[in-house]
Amino acid sequence: MQATDLRVAADTAVFALQEPKWGLFPLGGSTVRLPRQLPWAIAMEVLLTGERLSAADGARYGLVNRVVPRDQVMPEALKLARTIVANGPLAVRAIKQSVLACVGRPLEEALQKELDIGVPVFMTEDAREGPRAFKEKRNPNFKGR
Repeated sequence: MQATDLRVAADTAVFALQEPKWGLFPLGGSTVRLPRQLPWAIAMEVLLTGERLSAADGARYGLVNRVVPRDQVMPEALKLARTIVANGPLAVRAIKQSVLACVGRPLEEALQKELDIGVPVFMTEDAREGPRAFKEKRNPNFKGR
């Protein structure tokens, strides 16, 4: 879960890394990702105690995007996915590329990297189609070019 971009959880879901309760180390990136995704003290509590975190607390701390009734998890996840898919594919791809390339870099370096990745998007057919569709009050017809 920690390696995903978006997360929809059932209201009954719980999250835990119980390895320390059994004398084990939580491999798989948990000690690297969790402190980057949660406030430091919360991440350390989850990692060191092995205690469970409720879905509501996960949402409150930003670990999950949305908490919904169990039978609504897949419909909500699909709704989120459809919203993303309706956007310009080149823009979405470049946004994710930029976030991954810039995280952890010094600000000036990250801003330059963002420009390097983002500016080419403005040269595409999709970048012309989006504003045109907005002006014409219609949904854009993106081609991925």
